[in-house]
Amino acid sequence: MKNRLQDIATLDLYTNKNKIKWLIFTCSVIISFGSIYYTNLLVEELKEREKRQIELLAKALEYASINADNLTFINQEIIQQNTSIPVIVIDAEENIIDYRNIKFKNKATEQDKERTLRRELEAMMAAYDPIITEEAKVYYRNSVLLTSLRFYPYVQLSVILVFGVLAYAVFNQSKVAEQNRVWAGLTKETAHQLGTPIASLMAWIDYLRNSPVWEENKEVIQEMDKDVVKLRMVTERFSSIGSTPSIQSENVFSVVDEAISYLRPRISSKVEMKVNGYSNDIEAMLNRSLFEWVIENICKNAVDAMKGQGVISIDIIKESEKFVFVDITDTGKGMEKGFFKKVFNPGFTTRQRGWGLGLTLAKRIIEGYHRGKVFVKSSEVGVGTTFRIVLHGSKEGISGFKREDFLHQ
Repeated sequence: MKNRLQDIATLDLYTNKNKIKWLIFTCSVIISFGSIYYTNLLVEELKEREKRQIELLAKALEYASINADNLTFINQEIIQQNTSIPVIVIDAEENIIDYRNIKFKNKATEQDKERTLRRELEAMMAAYDPIITEEAKVYYRNSVLLTSLRFYPYVQLSVILVFGVLAYAVFNQSKVAEQNRVWAGLTKETAHQLGTPIASLMAWIDYLRNSPVWEENKEVIQEMDKDVVKLRMVTERFSSIGSTPSIQSENVFSVVDEAISYLRPRISSKVEMKVNGYSNDIEAMLNRSLFEWVIENICKNAVDAMKGQGVISIDIIKESEKFVFVDITDTGKGMEKGFFKKVFNPGFTTRQRGWGLGLTLAKRIIEGYHRGKVFVKSSEVGVGTTFRIVLHGSKEGISGFKREDFLHQ
């Protein structure tokens, strides 16, 4: 019971992964904007400090022009101490009379310097109002440090974002690989464990065939034999998971009809199952055993959706030389569009008892081994649902397969 609850908690975590992703995304956005907000506060504080420094510089220049006695002290302790804030001083006629911390190109001529100063002056005029003294106007712009600090959080967040995306991709890939190894190991171990009792059951059925009870219980023993054959097939299916199954050209109508023939006596008699092939000789690249498993899983899902009463129609369509479509339509309760992708997630189920792995397995088999596609083609609440399976019509189609080829269908 404890293990069951742990499994349910794990599945709940998986089914709520989108909510968890949004929660993490929201927290990341809050942290990002918090970082930008705090950095902007620092920028504004530094901006005010630089403004006060320029005001002090302007007053020092004004004082130095009037009082020459303390010029050395003012020049060394105030004017020359500005080594980072670009400054240009102009007179009433807008002639440049002084500047600080303006960078020029190497080997710049006087004309080049004049053009550079004028460009800088225009940028300073657009950035801030000047500090005005009696004889001049002092223009300035942000220092390199302040400019760098302004853009630092955006650069930092970009680097973190790139690193996060790469880390997520690597982690997700390793997680998927690990899940696949666990999945393959579990299925192979299951197949191995089933081998011994199945062999024993086959021996007992052979014994019953040759015993006096054969004539009296012939039908029962034959049905038992069918179930044992089915168990062998299930064992083969599990053994195929994790290895490369044989994919070859098969008659789709024949494979589907065989799967349905096995299902009919084992589901509700109130469920009508119909296989509609526009041609009985349509062939596609598939593994018979695994594909029958897919048909069974989707049909069982349909039976549950119809609560054991309704119609399941399977249409086999040769769309082109490239693709063969198998549409499975039920008259069940249907679903909203928001659930079209969720139904294939592990653990997603509407039943009280069930692991929600049937459609997940179908998706793995079709997309992982057959290089095809399975999806909800259409669904309407209260009317029913149609699942579409896309198979390749030839071996060349699998090797040159691109999903975009049939996504428009």
